[in-house]
Amino acid sequence: MDFDFSADRVPRYYVDGNPFKTTFVTALSSLFPEGEFFFVEAVRHYRNRITDPVLKAQISGFIGQEALHSLAHKAFNDAATVQGFQVDKLDRDVGFLLRQVKRFTPPIVHLAATACLEHYTAVFTEMLLKDEEVINTFSPEIRNLYLWHSVEENEHKTVAFDVYEAVGGGYLLRASFMIPTTIVFFAVIFWFQARLLAKDGQLFKVRQNLKGFNYIFGRKGVLSSLIPQYLDWFKPNFHPSHHDTDALLATWQEKLFGEDGLLTAKIMTPSKKLPH
Repeated sequence: MDFDFSADRVPRYYVDGNPFKTTFVTALSSLFPEGEFFFVEAVRHYRNRITDPVLKAQISGFIGQEALHSLAHKAFNDAATVQGFQVDKLDRDVGFLLRQVKRFTPPIVHLAATACLEHYTAVFTEMLLKDEEVINTFSPEIRNLYLWHSVEENEHKTVAFDVYEAVGGGYLLRASFMIPTTIVFFAVIFWFQARLLAKDGQLFKVRQNLKGFNYIFGRKGVLSSLIPQYLDWFKPNFHPSHHDTDALLATWQEKLFGEDGLLTAKIMTPSKKLPH
């Protein structure tokens, strides 16, 4: 996708003109370049053990989409770094953390973590596609980025889960591993956002930050409202397809990539080699 994240296209506070909301989304984006390639490697490790031709084809699609997401968010993160947010340092820290995970844990744990985090992204991006009031708080080019990313996350949301089950991953590991995954995920997000706010001179603007925190995590917050969908993960018979987004995807695929779609003109041939 041919996104333009230059300063003249993306304002400094690109979510609702709000520093807290913007730094939260920027902290989230800082996880994607290294995180998406971690997902790719976790799934690709088991590809040769998959015999179902449909799932094998889905794995190839998953790898391609995640690699492109990584590249797009790397481009955004580079632009944010130019604006003074130093996202490059956060990206470096994510890489270090994931290298330790790979060093000290077996591949099945990497796959379980990937399936857990894919559940997060599926639930979050489904909300973005359903709640246009939220996505419309993003400036146009960032909205384009997250609409594209959200559609593709929902297209492949079953893949890591299906690979995990196909190679013998059980309920106990996936359910129990979601707990430390959640703790580490939010600890990293909050730490990264605090660093971004501090660098921007916004960390101690208490009223502004409490209002932003309430918007995201309050009783009716953007993320706290997703807790029921998140908790579905702990049902023994859960499968990502139980959150049916087929009609939603069909609508947005036409809006974004139809003949006069919002993003049709942004489609381009990748110029970088992607992982196979």
